[in-house]
Amino acid sequence: MATGFENHALIEKLPKEGVHCFPANESQVKTRRIVTVILMVVFAALAILFLVMQTKQIPMAVAAGVAFVITLLVFIQTFLIAKYRVAIDYNNKKVVLRYRYSLIDIPFETFDARDGEPDKAEEMLNNATNNGTKTEYLILDNVFDEACYQTSTKDLASNDDFFTLKKETFAIAEAYGARNSENAIKQNTSKKNNEAIKAKDLNEDDIDAIVEEASKEHEDSKKK
Repeated sequence: MATGFENHALIEKLPKEGVHCFPANESQVKTRRIVTVILMVVFAALAILFLVMQTKQIPMAVAAGVAFVITLLVFIQTFLIAKYRVAIDYNNKKVVLRYRYSLIDIPFETFDARDGEPDKAEEMLNNATNNGTKTEYLILDNVFDEACYQTSTKDLASNDDFFTLKKETFAIAEAYGARNSENAIKQNTSKKNNEAIKAKDLNEDDIDAIVEEASKEHEDSKKK
């Protein structure tokens, strides 16, 4: 699908084939596996306990069973993000994002990449735990869609992976020029549909509230 914004000289410089995969941070994967295994044991024990009690607590057993299934899904998901969280498919000319159990494909022709920033909660956490290492953020966006995806140096396997991803996605965005479309969602607008979906399939706060399945959206900059 040609959009008329392509720079063919830059497109020719891009790889013609291959898939570059960027897996999740190994320590995050291990932490989630440990936490979810512990939670699965707890929820399974609670479900059994509520069923074998003299006065059976069916609703509580069902709730514990549901929580067990959710934690099981999170545990299984850790193996998916360990393979890759973001992939650049030069064969089919698309960027592939893994969000929970979904795969989001963004064709190069409608793709944009730009620097991101933490939300307020993350910024406060970063300030409180500042160890001298700056966290870098990257937004990967389908400019004709409502949602965009944000990842960071904390989410990927290494800083080298993050900066390689940034370099390649910036090159794709520059070559195909979708960001130049007047129909594209503009950066720093106050519209809700330009909020970024954080690239953490399930962070520690989500695990603590595992029975509540909520997607956390990032708010845009304040209206002046």
